[in-house]
Amino acid sequence: MSKKQNITRRKFLEITGKSSAVLAMAPAVLRGVEPTADPVRIGHIGTGTRGWDLIKYTGRTDSAKVVAVCDVYKPHMQRGVERAQNADVKQYRDYKDLLDDPKVEAVVIATPDHWHEQMVIDAANAGKAIYCEKGLTMSIRAAKRMRDVVKKNKTIMQLGHQGRQNPASAEGGKLIREGKLGPVTLVKTGRYSNNPADKPRWRWYGYYTWYNRPDPKQVIKDLDWDRWLGPAPKIDFNERHFWHWRCYWAYGTGQAGDLLSHELDYVQSVLNYGIPDTCMCAGLNAFYKDDREAPDTWIATYQFEKQDCSVIFEGVQNSRRDQTPEFCGREARMVFNAIGQSASRFEIYSDVPAWKMNSRPPEPIYRYKPSKELRWPNHMENFLQCVRTGEKPRCHEDEAFIETATFLMSSESYHKKRQVRWDPDKEEIV
Repeated sequence: MSKKQNITRRKFLEITGKSSAVLAMAPAVLRGVEPTADPVRIGHIGTGTRGWDLIKYTGRTDSAKVVAVCDVYKPHMQRGVERAQNADVKQYRDYKDLLDDPKVEAVVIATPDHWHEQMVIDAANAGKAIYCEKGLTMSIRAAKRMRDVVKKNKTIMQLGHQGRQNPASAEGGKLIREGKLGPVTLVKTGRYSNNPADKPRWRWYGYYTWYNRPDPKQVIKDLDWDRWLGPAPKIDFNERHFWHWRCYWAYGTGQAGDLLSHELDYVQSVLNYGIPDTCMCAGLNAFYKDDREAPDTWIATYQFEKQDCSVIFEGVQNSRRDQTPEFCGREARMVFNAIGQSASRFEIYSDVPAWKMNSRPPEPIYRYKPSKELRWPNHMENFLQCVRTGEKPRCHEDEAFIETATFLMSSESYHKKRQVRWDPDKEEIV
């Protein structure tokens, strides 16, 4: 390390201040203050792929007690009950029966996206706190209805964007607002994957790494298909729609609600710019030539006109590269260490000409690593604590609305094959 680099870093630390400044601004619930030893009584609705991960956590943490499980597919119900770690856990096939259970204080909703609107509204009206997986829903009208009911009932609600559990985003945003990068005019994000042809993205069977196909005849015996469809168009049992619902527009929004939503929510957690002004998106099934409707390639460009800033999302499912969140300023560039949902550190670089990058990688002028005193509760713990304290969770209903409008702008642009704009007065995509 050169003397010049040492001086640059020391000077940078002097002007940025200590990370404890971010900690001091955080609400008590974010600082890990224990509100009560009484565990929150949880009902899980949906214990499929993501739902199974969530119940594995709530079933073992001291701050929660799983008292009810609901699923329309018998094997998923069984594994949810096993992970509940409660011999007295109740089992329900109809989520409304779970909502009627007076022992349930809060629900975790991890169903396909087409069910989110009705379940969130019903849970809020039933007086339950809500943790709902992203993407929140499939239309702006639905997002407005959900937000309004949550506010009317003063419901504690958390949207499942675990990237907000690391304080790196708050520290990075603070430095950007202090001008440490100079004007930031470009943000680059993305999701890349390169699964083999026999293990396509979104084509797993009950978990992200499971590709052994269950017997369809047994699946239909164990599944309440009509309840699974719910508000979606009524069709005969289709195992590909059941297992691989993210590939079809009737049940979700493809990369928009699954992957882009994570990355753009992380950008929001750093910049706090709100809903973008415009979006232009193009999609293509460039690699997976099957019956999927949602493209494997999804490129969206957003503009924040008042801030003179563009944000690019690249969703590519046939490449080995990575694109971690990168904030490009006139004076410097901030690069995070992982995709938005996992980013915990960042480095700042004084840019060098691109042709020099291969010969001698640049040294960062600043490295952010979270200190021991700056540890926030993880995303689920933040929700559980807020149920007890009454504080707003990190990704509450207003942040959830921003996330939803943002990813739906890309979906709307793709389907209409043109640039779309956000109308803040009407709260509509036009």
